[in-house]
Amino acid sequence: MPAELGTADILRVMELLPHRYPFLMIDKIVQIDRDESCIGIKNVTINEPHFTGHFPAAPVFPGVLLIEGMAQTAGAICCAHKLKGDTKPSKVFFMTIDKAKFRKPVVPGDVVEYHMRKTSNRRFMWWFKGEAKVNGVLVAEAEIGAMLVTE
Repeated sequence: MPAELGTADILRVMELLPHRYPFLMIDKIVQIDRDESCIGIKNVTINEPHFTGHFPAAPVFPGVLLIEGMAQTAGAICCAHKLKGDTKPSKVFFMTIDKAKFRKPVVPGDVVEYHMRKTSNRRFMWWFKGEAKVNGVLVAEAEIGAMLVTE
């Protein structure tokens, strides 16, 4: 099946996800290929609230938020795909995390790319392999699972 590349700006991302500032961890999604893969973008800035305590003298973007950014990126394309079908999801829940590794620190001024690739899905459960990159360099990776909920 050929790629169907698309994008989602911040307004579209907010239609797909319930997250809002300060917990929305992606600014846009590019290179969306159906529900198979995509790249989420996060512009890391010094004015984000976690930098007041992590760590003020040497600010480092928390690794757990890198994983959350991966989950949000994957969750958004799951919701976008399902919105095209008959069943509209009301929520997407982050269910599993495996094989998480943090390779390099992410700091203010970095642009993080969340490269997400679907590995499988069954009904409302989806699994993805994710890589977070800055300037093409791997900074974190993980395998995640999500569940779409319809009400």
